[in-house]
Amino acid sequence: MPVSRRLLATALVATAALGLAACGPDNSPDQSAKGTTAPTAAASAPATKGAAPTTAPASAGSTAPAGSASDEPEGFCTHAPLPAGQKWIYPVKGTSTTTLTYRDTKDACGVNDVSFEPVGADRTAAFAPTAKGHLSSVMAAPKDVDLAGVVKHINECLASPHSEKGSYPCSAGDYKVAVDASGKVTELWERAHS
Repeated sequence: MPVSRRLLATALVATAALGLAACGPDNSPDQSAKGTTAPTAAASAPATKGAAPTTAPASAGSTAPAGSASDEPEGFCTHAPLPAGQKWIYPVKGTSTTTLTYRDTKDACGVNDVSFEPVGADRTAAFAPTAKGHLSSVMAAPKDVDLAGVVKHINECLASPHSEKGSYPCSAGDYKVAVDASGKVTELWERAHS
């Protein structure tokens, strides 16, 4: 009798395991009725040989399912809109306590979040006398610093991009800046990266 109980228990455990393994995303054809969006005709059209893919830009936080056969890029590809007077930049050598030297950025697809790539020629903008900065870290709470502190951090990171000194290691170079009506930088926010 104990053997048949063991056999019955094994069969029940195996059945339960198979039932749990069958659970997964609902891939039924009526997904669009449940809040997901179906790919557009333009996004699913085959690309012409030698031509760049023509897909609509992905919205912030959108991802294509793993193993998807669509031409849409995978990952997070577009940042959320910023308030007027703010933009993402990439500081470069030449930044001082009077002038920010930077390159504009463009969105690029990232795995965990949108990525920013520096583009174009170096540009400059004067700092407002009251400009301040905010250092970010995945290991500590954001830290508010004065202009000299944020410029020091930027220049240390430009000299040693992979520096991991203290709780505020160098980011990938992404900073959000606020610019006033006269074109002066009033605030910088470092973007934390893991």
